[in-house]
Amino acid sequence: MRLFVAIDIPDHVKHKLRALVDRVKPFAKISWSPVDNLHVTTKFIGEWPEDRLDEMKHALASVGSPGAIPIAVRGIGWFPNPKNPRVFWVGVEGGEALKTLAHETEEAVYSIGVPKEPRKFAPHLTLARIRERLPLDPLRQALEQVGPYDFGSFLASTFYLYLSKGGRYTRLADFELT
Repeated sequence: MRLFVAIDIPDHVKHKLRALVDRVKPFAKISWSPVDNLHVTTKFIGEWPEDRLDEMKHALASVGSPGAIPIAVRGIGWFPNPKNPRVFWVGVEGGEALKTLAHETEEAVYSIGVPKEPRKFAPHLTLARIRERLPLDPLRQALEQVGPYDFGSFLASTFYLYLSKGGRYTRLADFELT
């Protein structure tokens, strides 16, 4: 089973993200993410044995709750850098509460054998992946016409354990933050 832990994005934010993608998508033949699949990943787990699923759920239930987390979705960027990007993303701002949730999740699943992520937690929504070098100037010019890049805010009161299979995400468990 391929698993990850995430916070869902509400419809009013997805609506604004979809409007951006629909507007700029024609300017670059890159691998665009389906907007309905967007979520704030707090921990990618990867492959996990199905017979240990209850153990995973128990570990995640032990995550200390920072309370509901105010999240803002704004700004755009490129990983690893704007000159040679592999990912086009939208920023996620959740302050210390979101960082704490990610850290606590990391520690909880590490305690049952999931490796720690070597990179620093950088919350974002992946709008597209860039698999090969292509001219992105038309996309950059289209993006300049769009701004400002503020897609809305919400209060996250739940995080979820998801199964990822064939590009489809299925909720396996939910955990309250309040």
